[in-house]
Amino acid sequence: MQLSVQIAYLFILALPIACIAWTVTHEELFKEPRDFCIEKSKGCKKISQRKFFYVFTCEYCFSHYVTAIFLFIVKYHLLFEDWRGYLIGGFALVWIANIYMSLFGFIRVGMKKEKMDADIEEVKLKAEKLKKY
Repeated sequence: MQLSVQIAYLFILALPIACIAWTVTHEELFKEPRDFCIEKSKGCKKISQRKFFYVFTCEYCFSHYVTAIFLFIVKYHLLFEDWRGYLIGGFALVWIANIYMSLFGFIRVGMKKEKMDADIEEVKLKAEKLKKY
């Protein structure tokens, strides 16, 4: 496969990896299992159990496992045709997926801030209206 095609695959495959990792580790859909994992990652006696449950709470950590599944499914490799290509491709996919998640988190924080500012302004306007009456 040509390098340009491999690079295109890199940026495209990182999108669903980022989406899955972000959804599991941040979104409301998985809140209860994530809360369970957070509790277990802090309360288990064995370090191996704590680390196992922590994986489901950290988007960076979880993206490695999602990437491994994607590598198995799509047989993506980067630069080399053998195991080295899978290794390089895997870490490259994790890196790009985490850039996507960081950008999404940054945008989302900005959107939340704007919504909070709008909500505060709305409360202020309602308070002013009540004072007039």
